[in-house]
Amino acid sequence: MASEIENALKDVANKVAQYVKDAAEMNVETKSVEVGGNADFSQAKPVARTVIKLDGDCEAVVPLTAGAAGMTVDTALFDVHQRNVTVAIEYRARLLSALLGALQRR
Repeated sequence: MASEIENALKDVANKVAQYVKDAAEMNVETKSVEVGGNADFSQAKPVARTVIKLDGDCEAVVPLTAGAAGMTVDTALFDVHQRNVTVAIEYRARLLSALLGALQRR
């Protein structure tokens, strides 16, 4: 009986460790694909990427377009990407909150 409880606790500890590892770095990538009669979504190309680490470090790659005035941010793609980032941050916060709540109840 004791070894079953011990094994169950080790399993829970391993799962918690994996959740923390997964939450330590969040990658949000927004892709685009040209739509048409035979759009192939597996061929989507990245147009923006944000990496946010749990320690606060952040890296962002934003979509630019070339124009007469030089390079400018593609605001429509950037807005879509920012919404994706916001949703991912909120999801991670809820997940970590639930994880902490579960650990506090034990």
